[in-house]
Amino acid sequence: MSKSYTGGCACRAIRYEIAAEPIAMNHCQCRDCQRASGTGHGSYLTFPNRQAVTLTGQATEWEMVGDSGNTKRRGFCPTCGAPVYMTFTAMPDLFTIHAASLDDPSRFKPDMVTYAVRGLAWDCVDPTLAAFETMPPM
Repeated sequence: MSKSYTGGCACRAIRYEIAAEPIAMNHCQCRDCQRASGTGHGSYLTFPNRQAVTLTGQATEWEMVGDSGNTKRRGFCPTCGAPVYMTFTAMPDLFTIHAASLDDPSRFKPDMVTYAVRGLAWDCVDPTLAAFETMPPM
């Protein structure tokens, strides 16, 4: 295993360390991620085991029902407003972080685009990535 993934919010009030490797790195073009990111997609790393995550600081969380019909819980910093993570009611072991929240964002190497059916013409993602109309099975 490589070194832990570390990061947090812009003001550093929320920090994480993840002693695992991600099972997916993706750009998501669903409408929810567009709204949450303020642009054409969100970029994420998803980890398989919530137990491998050390989270410090107090995030504010809000729930929403995604395009899949499943409930997502988004965690962000109440001080600086930066989005940090997501969890999923239907898959409670998964822990997803925003790629830009990494201390070393160069570690993000996307392997797919999800919800490509919602992609916007002006949002140009790497055309060589595997693209799925919705969320592929994990």
